[in-house]
Amino acid sequence: MSEPTDRREATVQRYSGLAQLAVSGGTPLDCEAGAFTDGCFGAAAYADSDAPDVPEAALRASLGCGNPLAVADLHPGETVLDLGSGGGLDVLLSARRVGPTGRAYGLDASPDMLALARANAEQAGAKNVEFLHGHIEDIPLPEAAVDVVISNCVINLSTDKPAVLAEAFRVLTHGGRLGISDVIADDGLDSDQRIAAEQHVGCANGTLTAREYGQLLQQVGFTSVRITPTADAGGGLHSAIIEALKPSAAG
Repeated sequence: MSEPTDRREATVQRYSGLAQLAVSGGTPLDCEAGAFTDGCFGAAAYADSDAPDVPEAALRASLGCGNPLAVADLHPGETVLDLGSGGGLDVLLSARRVGPTGRAYGLDASPDMLALARANAEQAGAKNVEFLHGHIEDIPLPEAAVDVVISNCVINLSTDKPAVLAEAFRVLTHGGRLGISDVIADDGLDSDQRIAAEQHVGCANGTLTAREYGQLLQQVGFTSVRITPTADAGGGLHSAIIEALKPSAAG
């Protein structure tokens, strides 16, 4: 088995354990507690008005580094996909925003996380959601299936980020948009410094700089790329909002 496959399986197992902790009533912690000092980690990234009346277990299982819905600008009737949907918080919030004529998909590789998300969706009475099992490097949806792709501190964990971004581009409709929260690195970090910072933060893996992230997005076809750092994670790492568009079809 190759090293990237081993690392991916280790990531799945870690998040399965975090899901089991949430089910048992505990509060999962992915990134180190002191990594994001301004309250942008997990459920703290969501104001009360962002997440009214969602299941408490979904809030406890929120492991992101920001709030992608703050920039996703979802509209009624749209279809949205959350890459690495975890306990389902962003899917449930997206489902409310797109309304009964829209649809919200969540994709996760952990069966335990999917079980937790489905239970949270049932508790919330959400009818316009669907949780899919799979990897973000190989999205189990057809081309041009969704209007918006969101993600919360998950793409950074992939060992094949170009594949993830290419898949996000593929499943978006022409004119579709990407709005994600993720972790980025300062330009000046060497490889050893980057690894040390990732070990401190705990929820990072092969972190890209803003420049590298932007280049990958453009290489797979995205335009109007905008990357905005939002919080200092320490050691030269930052959370950031990353936005991009899939061009409209020619003609």
